[in-house]
Amino acid sequence: MCTASNYITEKHYFGRNFDYEISYNERVTITPRNYEFKYRKIDDIKSHYAIIGIAAGIDGYPLYYDACNEKGLAMAGLNFAGNAVYKEFDESMINITPFELIPYILGGASSVAEARQMLDEINLVNINFADELPLSPLHWMLSDSTGEAIVVEPLEEGLKIYDNPVGVLTNNPPFDKQLFTLNDYRSLSNKNPQNTFGAGIDLDEYSRGMGAIGLPGDLSSSSRFAKVAFTRANSYSGSDEKSSVSQFFHILGSVEQQNGCTFISDPNLYEYTIYTSCYNTNDGVLYYRTYNNSQITAVSLANEDLDSGDLINYLLINEEQFNFIN
Repeated sequence: MCTASNYITEKHYFGRNFDYEISYNERVTITPRNYEFKYRKIDDIKSHYAIIGIAAGIDGYPLYYDACNEKGLAMAGLNFAGNAVYKEFDESMINITPFELIPYILGGASSVAEARQMLDEINLVNINFADELPLSPLHWMLSDSTGEAIVVEPLEEGLKIYDNPVGVLTNNPPFDKQLFTLNDYRSLSNKNPQNTFGAGIDLDEYSRGMGAIGLPGDLSSSSRFAKVAFTRANSYSGSDEKSSVSQFFHILGSVEQQNGCTFISDPNLYEYTIYTSCYNTNDGVLYYRTYNNSQITAVSLANEDLDSGDLINYLLINEEQFNFIN
């Protein structure tokens, strides 16, 4: 399971927690403008926007989990088990496989508005990447440097696009139902509440933070959605880069999954937050940290040859980096 969010200060930030029980040798992958994307059911695309993101370690093709293009449009795919429906080939539509969707949208759209136009013509066709790599059931969150965000869900009736006023996405249930559940928390506040329990009953304000009593703290997707929506809506930071990036990691850190708390199967297999990503979409910088490396690492699009035709890969730094000061 995963959690995605955006955050706006002077610049726009976007990223996610990638929660899973198995790593696929994730790496930072930069796709320059002239890398040739080969598609299963449409013509190959030889020229497109440059993209930076985190992808599975599959040589020769960027299987992006989340990414941002040079125009500031960012996108992440999250697990949507039991609800995602992929279709058969439809000659009246542009047939894109789910694993091609991030490269296709980020390669051709510079904004959420342009992505909407592209999505209106797309049929997500049910074709596996390989026999040993079947499709994952996914839905996607997109956001651009204006702060606009949408959610895209492949349902039985086709692709459904939702406006995302809270800038957050987790897994299940479908987004409209997740958004509705926030009504259950409308009384929460970052301030301590007034005593309205009953006339003549004197109740103590014994702690700070009592305005958030009732905010869920478990690791289910609906609870993570409410927790991050509240944390993001009440977040405060400086507007400089270091303060903004730090605060973004704290927002997603509010629902980080610790190894051992979400049992999957024997022997000793648990879901945990493998990495957290944060994109400064205005400047094309990807920041990340991993479960075993709390230090923030940065990779910049601007420092690469973006007119190349070859993928650029950086393995994630997964060993803890200690900073001794004596």
